[in-house]
Amino acid sequence: MALPENIAVIGAGSWGTALAKLLGDKGIGVDLWAHRPEHVAEIRGQRENRTYLPGFPLPETVRPTTDLVAAVTGKPVVVMVVPSHVYREVFSRLASHLAPDCRIISATKGIENDTLMTMNQVMAEVLARENPSFAGELGVLAGPSFAREVAAGIPTAVTVAAPTLEGARFFQELFFTERFRVYAGTDVIGMELGGALKNIVAIAAGICDGLGYGTNTRAALITRGLAEITRLGVAMGAQPLTFSGLAGMGDLVLTCTGDLSRNRQVGLKLGQGKTLSQILAEMEMVAEGIKTTRSALALARKIGVEMPILEQVYQVIYEEKPCDRAVQTLLSRDQKEEMEYQA
Repeated sequence: MALPENIAVIGAGSWGTALAKLLGDKGIGVDLWAHRPEHVAEIRGQRENRTYLPGFPLPETVRPTTDLVAAVTGKPVVVMVVPSHVYREVFSRLASHLAPDCRIISATKGIENDTLMTMNQVMAEVLARENPSFAGELGVLAGPSFAREVAAGIPTAVTVAAPTLEGARFFQELFFTERFRVYAGTDVIGMELGGALKNIVAIAAGICDGLGYGTNTRAALITRGLAEITRLGVAMGAQPLTFSGLAGMGDLVLTCTGDLSRNRQVGLKLGQGKTLSQILAEMEMVAEGIKTTRSALALARKIGVEMPILEQVYQVIYEEKPCDRAVQTLLSRDQKEEMEYQA
């Protein structure tokens, strides 16, 4: 399968930069878009994203730019890696400039707050309005993959999905390297939900670590968190097996246990007694789980799916419920049968 000569990566945070480096190292020309001129000037001058991914020189094939329209015009592939809360705004600005047969893959993990849509759903809605002749394929990239480790060439396995297996295999070939193994599938909604919801469980895991609980607690939380994610996913049409794979259990374990997880770090500091405003003031990068907690809870309530861990994380973040009380609430719930999808 022939790889494209030039593509666009929209979003120059740590993950967008790591993917741009991976693709640029394969010899693909990458227009890497960032919205701040000073950030683009820094990357151009230093050949390194010292703000979000320091220590990893970028190949000359990576071309930083602030020109969103020029970045996507004529490109056969666009990789979307902007935070979920600005995803619609950025995509709306570029949608009408996309080639009709362009392939677009989202590497953003979140659920839009107001509409409760995944990123692929947002793109489909915007394209129907802004570019009705668009006939390309939309996809998703998910799985356990810290940006710094990918940039460092540490062996990593992820998964991609598109509505057709042919489309998924195109994305598989695009991203595959000897150090970045890519699996393919067609469960777009399942992979998107797995990637978004694991961030909330990671906040809960961090809270438990911050409270000084042990590995018993973390293991229980990961397992029951996966049950909640699966319940919501299946209710929305996802395949149950997706959540035992890289986009489900794989990403969940990484984000709940890894020190590079921003969402786990948020929970850790909450458990140690810091307020959310204090934590956000200290952070330079986005922890998607904070905003996703709000939209995921609204989505679960809308569909009628019980998600008690999600409920308690919401109360800690948005209602200032003490962390130890949230844990006690979970432990004192009525006894259940484990395998009835009744958390």
